Amino acid sequence: MSDMAQGGLPFMKMHGLGNDFVVVDGRARAVEITPGLARALADRHRGVGFDQLALITEGAGDAHLTFYNADGSTSAACGNATRCIARYLMDETGKTVLRLTTDRGELAARDAGGGLTSVNMGAPQLDWEEIPLAREMDTLSLPIEGNPVATGMGNPHCTFFVEDVMAVPLETFGPAHEHHPLFPQRTNVQVAQITGPDRIRMRVWERGTGLTLASGSSSCAVAVAAARRGLTGRHVMIDLDGGTIEVEWRDDGVWMTGPTAHVFEATLTPAFLASLG
Repeated sequence: MSDMAQGGLPFMKMHGLGNDFVVVDGRARAVEITPGLARALADRHRGVGFDQLALITEGAGDAHLTFYNADGSTSAACGNATRCIARYLMDETGKTVLRLTTDRGELAARDAGGGLTSVNMGAPQLDWEEIPLAREMDTLSLPIEGNPVATGMGNPHCTFFVEDVMAVPLETFGPAHEHHPLFPQRTNVQVAQITGPDRIRMRVWERGTGLTLASGSSSCAVAVAAARRGLTGRHVMIDLDGGTIEVEWRDDGVWMTGPTAHVFEATLTPAFLASLG
């Protein structure tokens, strides 16, 4: 922290459908993201504010991405942040196809045209041990009131299909299920409503963060859960609080396509960083 405190720390603010991120480029200089720094930056009153923080470093492909939640914990996957950073790297390099590595594994990204960016979030994890759950069970029908579906997308997801997503008090429903004992690593919580052929209305509570306007990995998990239940096909449009995203579960993984925004660049002051100790 002391080296960064001397010169400040540049960062970028990005979002995908209102799912917002602080992005730090650590390819040219060593950057240490501590849980304390992540929590301080996540504070929308005393810091910058974000749903997730992403650190870009050199990797085996075009870059390696590490993700942090607002509570300072880490996440192996963050779909919308991956799309935002992929667009940034495409603009930087002129490439239209990228290989990005994450703790989830290697992810492919491509320019989808019309300002849209696609990322392959990999094959869904459908086995209870991979998600993970606390014990062996059918992941398509969890023994929880509401009969939710469990899906892994590099992070755990619990999807409830409901008649009206706006009737669910997600501010209390979300945290109650985020910490459910069946999910030893906690879980993201989605409420999803089938609104038409291959169309879903979804709201999300993200573990370690809370209510968000959108979530890429949650969108992928909901698409997979709906297809497994036979409620939709494998190519759907998902309407979130922040906008609409396209998800297609293909043989090579779950592809997610949507818009991104690079909002601004700034520098954390030496005084702010020094105050964190």
